[in-house]
Parts: sequence; structure tokens; C-alpha cells
Amino acid sequence: MRLNMTIGLNRLRKYAFIFLLWMLYWPSYAQLQPNLGSTSRLMDNAVNAMENKNFTVANNYFREIIKSNLPIPPEMPYFFATTLFELGQYHNSSSFIQKYLDLNGFEGEHYDEARVLIEKLEAPLAEIASCNRCDSKGYRYQTCQTCHGEGHTDQECSLCKGLGIIGCSRCTGDGLVTKRNVFNILEYFECDRCEGKGRLTCTKCEGSLVEHGECRTCQGKGQIESEIVCNHLD
Repeated sequence: MRLNMTIGLNRLRKYAFIFLLWMLYWPSYAQLQPNLGSTSRLMDNAVNAMENKNFTVANNYFREIIKSNLPIPPEMPYFFATTLFELGQYHNSSSFIQKYLDLNGFEGEHYDEARVLIEKLEAPLAEIASCNRCDSKGYRYQTCQTCHGEGHTDQECSLCKGLGIIGCSRCTGDGLVTKRNVFNILEYFECDRCEGKGRLTCTKCEGSLVEHGECRTCQGKGQIESEIVCNHLD
């Protein structure tokens, strides 16, 4: 009888210990599980927004799915590509429709629609390629505000940082140079390059504090990229 009670207590302690471990580790385990329900809700919201022709809202939902780092529904790239097409983001649309075909191949539910979208993308992508007012992704170039489109400007000297002087490289800024005489004794002489000052007038700006050259903001192009979709018109 006493032995049976001992065995029963040991089993009870064992189950209690297992239950305690489960309570401790369950929250961490649950956090590791992909929140597929959240992805599904975002997907439904995005598709509903597309049906209502509200492609900007749909775009935001699709981007939330991507940012979540959760598994992407296999049909999502097609819907996202369609949304991007409607927003005029043709380069991104092309990238996602290709992603859709890579993921699903001929078995995709929207394979036929995807092929149609690829054909619809041909004309706008060709227009982007031939336009000199936008980058390769179809975003409009804007005039650089630093150089006002000139590609060059007067800027703070990059060598002296607007000080007008630089350290003498011959004497390393000390104003003195050393030389060993015939008796191997180290002697000190005034640096003849900087005349013992340890510094020189900046060789790039010649003391004017500014340099005239290629605009560092636009790298001499006179234009910078933007997030504005180009209409390919003046």
C-alpha cells in the first residue's frame, strides 16, 4: 500500500514537472509559428481593395505581407503584379509576374491571366527603355537642387574641408625635417616646402575654400532619381 502511494506521488510529480515545462515554453513556441491567419486576412483585404478599384490600398496590403516575412501565398505575386500595373509601376509589375511564373509554372491558378499581363507590359516597358526622362524602372528624373541641373557647382573644398590650408606632407605638419649627417647624428632642419610652418595653402582650392567641379549630389548628371512614375512627356 505504502509502495503504491510512493509510486503515485512520483507520477504526480512527473506530470506536474511536464506541465510546468509546457507552460514555460509554450509562449515561445507559439511565437515561432507562422501567423498564417494574418497573411490570409491581408490577402483578402488586398483582393477586396482590387475589386473596388482601390489599387493604392491594395498595394499597401501586399507590402505588409512582404514586410511580415511570413510565407507568401502562391497566387499573391500575380495579384500584386496586377495592382502594380494599374498603378503604372510597370517594371515592378514585370518583376512580380515573373516571380509568379517561377513559383507556379503552368500550374498557377492565374497562369493564363499572367501571360496576358506580360503581353500588356511589353508596350509600357519599351516606352520606359526609350525614355530619357526616367530611369530603367520608369521613375521620373528630377532636377538636382544642389547644382540646379548644371552638373557642376561651387562646393566646400573636399581636400581642406573649407579651411583653405592643408598639412605639409613632407614634414607631416611639424615644420621640421630630419637628416643624418656623415657622423650618423640626427640633425633637424626647417622644412623648405612649407618654410617651417607645417602647413600649406590648399592645392585644390588654392585657399578660396571652395572647389568648382562635378556636383557630388548628382555625380555630374544634373538629375537625381525620384519616386514619381514618369509619363514620358515634357
